[in-house]
Amino acid sequence: MELAKRLYMESKADSFNGHSTNLVGIPTGLLASTAFNDFPLPLHINGVREMNKALFEMLASSGSAEEASEAFQNYMGALFGLDSEQRLKQADGRRFRSSYLRLLQDWGFDSSSPAGAVLKGWVESRFGLFPTFHKALLERFPSPGWIGYVEEKMSSRFHNNSINLQLDLLYEYSQWSLARYFAPGKKHLTLYRGVNDFKEHPVRERLGRNSAIVRQNNLVSFTSDRLRADEFGGCILEAQVPAVKVLFFNDLISGTTLKGEGEYLVIGGDYKVQYSYF
Repeated sequence: MELAKRLYMESKADSFNGHSTNLVGIPTGLLASTAFNDFPLPLHINGVREMNKALFEMLASSGSAEEASEAFQNYMGALFGLDSEQRLKQADGRRFRSSYLRLLQDWGFDSSSPAGAVLKGWVESRFGLFPTFHKALLERFPSPGWIGYVEEKMSSRFHNNSINLQLDLLYEYSQWSLARYFAPGKKHLTLYRGVNDFKEHPVRERLGRNSAIVRQNNLVSFTSDRLRADEFGGCILEAQVPAVKVLFFNDLISGTTLKGEGEYLVIGGDYKVQYSYF
């Protein structure tokens, strides 16, 4: 009863975390809470697996993570025209087909890029969580920061090839792969993030000398390599990240990379973190 009460109260609290509705069937306030992170529930984007049964039948017949990756990439190439020949710019000057791979690549260079805005916009539309930072703190709406973010996330540059559906499939494939090959039976992953200050990560509550509840952006990069985390800041955050909040990780698809080995793209919200300084 005590757990149920806590989950209910946290689902109602702090509604400015995001929208009142989402596509995963969990109240946004609860999804953003530390209670959810402590006791994660299964998450699926409505209808994605049901509408792509052929993909998950192919994945189920795979004998290794490499075979699954090949099946996923072949399916995405056929469905969205992402074959290498079709990625080439046309002679008549038409744009590249929008691709989830291009978004991941651009995120690796700059998470506040236009591609970063599209990824954050996808999280907002599917999980209901507002971003907290995009080139600037996103606080009151409207503000110049919010307007800039909205303009970039809606840009037709990235929305010409069902990009949100591509990301839906990427998320569901990530969840399938974690359960099957990379983290079977695990509900949490120990991940790290290096920061220089808490400008992008507001401290919600101090829990102890070296622990706090910190609000992460609605999509944020972590790493499984603590030593690599210190390359991005002198303060290292350590969090127990629910596996159901992982959108992408570098071992998921062969030949793709973000900033380096061990990087994870994680759905945000409030996280309990341990922090230490170098």
